[in-house]
Amino acid sequence: MTASRLQFILASIFLLLGGWCLLAPAMVIRLTFLPEFADATDQARFIMGCFGAQAVLTGTLMLTARFTPMTFLVFGLAGSIPFFAFNVWFVFVEPVLNQWMLLDFAGNLGILITGIWGWRLSRSEQLS
Repeated sequence: MTASRLQFILASIFLLLGGWCLLAPAMVIRLTFLPEFADATDQARFIMGCFGAQAVLTGTLMLTARFTPMTFLVFGLAGSIPFFAFNVWFVFVEPVLNQWMLLDFAGNLGILITGIWGWRLSRSEQLS
């Protein structure tokens, strides 16, 4: 495995989940929100689409940027830890989202693991 391959995997997570939110916002809302919050109104679809568009932009930038070890580390930490807190809060503390949000949790875990792995790999590649 190379750092550039991990960068591609990291970008793919953003592109896949973000593209889903952008292209099928009503599906994401109906699938991930508790029934009492799952109205796919125009406003809700708009907001979900905006969220998806930002993730697609991030994934696209990740595909075209040159990652340093610090870039991997920052994306791994900043791209996952705040979202873990979001998942825990809105699934368990103040329930708005249902158990399907474990998909998001898995994506965030993938971002964290890939970021830390990429950080380690790119550091060792720089030393070679």
